[in-house]
Amino acid sequence: MQDQQKNKSTHQRLELDESGLAAARSRLDDGAITPSYGPWREDIVRLLNDALATELVCVLRYKRHHFTAKGMSSPAVADEFMVHANEEASHADRIAERIVQLGGDPDFAPTTLLQRSHADYDDSSDLQAMVRANLVAERVAVEAYRQLIGLLGDKDPTTRRLLEEILADEEEHADEMADLLER
Repeated sequence: MQDQQKNKSTHQRLELDESGLAAARSRLDDGAITPSYGPWREDIVRLLNDALATELVCVLRYKRHHFTAKGMSSPAVADEFMVHANEEASHADRIAERIVQLGGDPDFAPTTLLQRSHADYDDSSDLQAMVRANLVAERVAVEAYRQLIGLLGDKDPTTRRLLEEILADEEEHADEMADLLER
């Protein structure tokens, strides 16, 4: 009985922060951005712009590989490259949309894509080298998204969920490229 009373007295009630709700009623021009985003919004936008650059470089690399793949197994591998290019383009679109939702500007500037990208562009002409370059890029993307997700924690659950979905795709891409290397 005494333990039950002790547990009741130390149990903190779950309640919403009324001051946060009141703040959400003001600054309507900020759209979905409420004060609870705290000081991280600009950092999140910057990190997302780097992820956007990575996805765009991956689109370009996969498309080049799709159109230049040669050899006996190249038609099937080239088709896989195009599937990945389209999925990476979808990731880029989703990231750009999230940047706008956060009040930022998506950076599509071609002059700085490679500097901001975590992955490299590749102009290999050998099919196996293409697959290897794409595997490396996918592994880099997996690591970058894992780190981003860890950095976000509970600071931005919407962006975290988006990145978790993209991470799952990138892990699948890496598995597929690894499988192609074994053929």
